Amino acid sequence: MRIWKWTLPIADEQKLYIPKGAKILSVQTQNNLGCLWALCDETAEKEYRTLCVYGMGYAVSDNPGNYLGTFQLYGGNLVFHVFEKLTTGS
Repeated sequence: MRIWKWTLPIADEQKLYIPKGAKILSVQTQNNLGCLWALCDETAEKEYRTLCVYGMGYAVSDNPGNYLGTFQLYGGNLVFHVFEKLTTGS
């Protein structure tokens, strides 16, 4: 097991290619970038997981998914909330 990090672009929806079963640990800011850390089995098969990033005050889906965390940029002038979109089936 290892802890891996991904940077999060400011995009409404994005896909991370991440080991299956990875446990999301935290969403925070590092070096003025939104980042996500997860505990991963680096030998596991990878899968796509869909994240949605909502800016403070912007419209949010009626079912945004699982809340993962919040990060702030520019001294807190920009605030973003990150959710993992739930998949159906499969």
